[in-house]
Amino acid sequence: MPQTILIVDDEKRLVSLVQSYLVQEGYRVVTAYNGKDALPLAQSEKPDLIILDIMMPEMNGYDFMRAHRAESYTPIIMLTAKVEDDDKIIGLELGADDYVTKPFKPRELMARVRNVLRRAGKSEAAGKTLRVSDITLNHDSREVQVADRSVDLTPSEFDLLATLMSTPGRVYSRLDLLDVIQGVRYEGYERTIDTHIKNLRAKIELDPRKPRYIETMYGVGYRLNKG
Repeated sequence: MPQTILIVDDEKRLVSLVQSYLVQEGYRVVTAYNGKDALPLAQSEKPDLIILDIMMPEMNGYDFMRAHRAESYTPIIMLTAKVEDDDKIIGLELGADDYVTKPFKPRELMARVRNVLRRAGKSEAAGKTLRVSDITLNHDSREVQVADRSVDLTPSEFDLLATLMSTPGRVYSRLDLLDVIQGVRYEGYERTIDTHIKNLRAKIELDPRKPRYIETMYGVGYRLNKG
């Protein structure tokens, strides 16, 4: 059964173009032209991935993510005409997994779609369970538990935690971690990692301001505390 992708963008010509490329790649595609119409569509269709524009009428992409993330952790790729770092950071903080800046090359978008879907699916290390301190991560089910509570993570957050847990105590640079979530670096910048780590800490740490698990190695990157 083909994977379903929801495209949400008010530029109908762009939607048609992206849809044609996705269909050629074998995906099933559903479309909406604003966030308001996209919300019930996302609930009924349960897409495997959402490609989401930011600037739209009725309901913009930021408001859509706020509403959708309250119910689901569907992977999201942002489409944004804004080039300022802060605009991208806002989207990432709201739970986007990746972003593409307009104008973009369709081949680049297709590569990112494949990469995000790959990360959202079952890991190649199927069935492998990692345990560090009181964190348990299962690659097969994509489930994470901290002490006795389940934690819902986006694909990017899951892969970052899995990488850090694979070698506790090892310091990973931001560029190392950027490769983990993007596969290739494209025009990705290192602040992306800081935002994902901030989101991850908010979900697994008792006090994100005083992290117990994920330590910042200033000027270098991040590591998972062994203890």
